[in-house]
Amino acid sequence: MTDARETAADSPLRTTGGAPPDDGGSSDTGAPIPLLEPREGIPPVIADAAALAEVIGAFAAGSGPVAVDAERASGYRYGQRAYLVQLRREGAGTALIDPVACPDLSGLGEALSGVEWVLHAATQDLPCLREIGMVPSHLFDTELAGRLAGFPRVGLGAMVENVLGFVLEKGHSAVDWSTRPLPEPWLRYAALDVELLVDLRDALEKELDRQGKLEWALQEFDAIASAPPAEPRKEPWRRTSGMHRVRRRRQLAVVRELWQTRDRVARRRDVSPGKVLSDAAIVEAALALPANVHALAALNGFGHRMGRRQLEQWQTAVERAKSLSESQLPQPGQPVTGPPPPRAWADKDPAAAARLSAARAAVSALAERLNMPQENLVAPDTVRRLCWEPPKDADAGSVATALAGHGARPWQIEQVTPILVEALSTKGTGA
Repeated sequence: MTDARETAADSPLRTTGGAPPDDGGSSDTGAPIPLLEPREGIPPVIADAAALAEVIGAFAAGSGPVAVDAERASGYRYGQRAYLVQLRREGAGTALIDPVACPDLSGLGEALSGVEWVLHAATQDLPCLREIGMVPSHLFDTELAGRLAGFPRVGLGAMVENVLGFVLEKGHSAVDWSTRPLPEPWLRYAALDVELLVDLRDALEKELDRQGKLEWALQEFDAIASAPPAEPRKEPWRRTSGMHRVRRRRQLAVVRELWQTRDRVARRRDVSPGKVLSDAAIVEAALALPANVHALAALNGFGHRMGRRQLEQWQTAVERAKSLSESQLPQPGQPVTGPPPPRAWADKDPAAAARLSAARAAVSALAERLNMPQENLVAPDTVRRLCWEPPKDADAGSVATALAGHGARPWQIEQVTPILVEALSTKGTGA
């Protein structure tokens, strides 16, 4: 039993039938207990203004943190919108809200302003929650807490099992949540996802405090809550899977035209772009530069069950790319705003390569001592940028200033500044 699970033993958790166990989540044999039913049963789905108003009142009157989760339809629908929102709070119970029927949840967000939101992998859910008016002022991320505490597996199911001694059902995480009506087993799964989040939060808080990392976690949570929405990607078509095979500018133009056509169709039909045309098919067409619809139909990804009208649509996109002037063709590679790929450092700047090698080794050793992933100790991109262009006088003050400029939190700066100062003084001819 982990220390975190021991701290959880005092929590009034519920077992399969909704009754409180005598000693936490594990059975008499020490085996995890399957959690099969929410403690108050499956709540009705909130799908109208009157029911939503009741939920807002109940959650505003509740106490303590609020567990929040959202289900999307990735792989089925266009975009990353929420199709179900789950919440649980002491005194309010569990609520399941249909954001298709109730697309504006800003009233609920306002009612929970100032309340700590407990989410698992918060950065995945915050964008779709923001779209419907739900933005936390501060939060607790149980996945990130698990990383900082050194848990090797930080998925929600693994964390609930390892820390609290319960087994959550795993069968419905990748279903099409845009389905209406939602089947009862899916709703049960969704309700159980927030059933123990606050209990997990409490146990992890104690564990982080025991390890002396609680303040670090709070700084990380504040950074997530205060981060602005992500900027739209520039030239998102360049992220097409298999792009490394596409070398010539004319071929790149075909990828761009097909990607943009696919995106318009997917948006109009509200389906996942991959269901309209696969990335592999886009790359095949770019490499082949088919002369006509017949040639296009012979390529992988186009011929099987694709109608003439669809084929003509894709071939038209190919022809648009073929007709572009040289000046209109995309440039190979994405604009580089940071250091070159590390594999090129030994040739371009041997001293920088030596600094990077020393910094990586030092960060790895420190992360191992602190029992956390390296990327949570300091962002790898920050280390690369510092090693490629170190401060003129790489002392503690200048390195700390540079780290802060790259977005490092105070606890990270305190931990890694000494080892980076030493690494930046490394002399050598290569990594």
